[in-house]
Amino acid sequence: MIHRVMLSTFGFLALVTCKNQAISQNSNPSEKTEVATKPPVSTPKSTPVKSTNNSEPEMSTGMPPDKAAIKQAEAESNQQASQTGMVYLKEGEKKFLKEYEMNITFKKMAEDSRCPEGVNCIWAGVATAEIEVMGLATRPNILKISTMQDGNRGYAKSQDFNGYQISLEQVTPNTTSDRGFKALQGTYKIGIKIKISVYIVHFLKNRLRQNIAKIL
Repeated sequence: MIHRVMLSTFGFLALVTCKNQAISQNSNPSEKTEVATKPPVSTPKSTPVKSTNNSEPEMSTGMPPDKAAIKQAEAESNQQASQTGMVYLKEGEKKFLKEYEMNITFKKMAEDSRCPEGVNCIWAGVATAEIEVMGLATRPNILKISTMQDGNRGYAKSQDFNGYQISLEQVTPNTTSDRGFKALQGTYKIGIKIKISVYIVHFLKNRLRQNIAKIL
């Protein structure tokens, strides 16, 4: 009997103990760790930028001038020279003048001390062009012709070559206070006049007189 009572008591105590443990476990909730989830970072898409630089020139698709066009231009230039008596040359330009049977090249402007535009000068100054001339049966010759004739200073407005007299008539552009001789180098243009040399004229006149005298 005592054993039964003791067994019952132990069983009751064990049951109470188990219930208390269960209650204590339920009363202590497990700590939940909240994990902060970061929103996905969206990477901005790079949009291609169209280049607005239009400084590069487009390639020209034009055809180079043909030989016929060049010959026609030379013929027109020679015709104009024969009509006006003036031949225009850019610095560095070369022309063949069929009427005078000579090549002429404007080599460079050797000097330009002309008074600039808009400036009052004591001396008008002078411009001297250096040209190269060559006949069909002659070697090249370098001539210097100026805008004025002054033998004491070494300036000659005209030079003789192969029976012709070559004179400097025009020089452009004019110098200014902002752009002098050095600034204009390479941009000059000259107008020259070609005519039969006065020495040839005198020679022909003398020969004519001699022939007339022989006939008489």
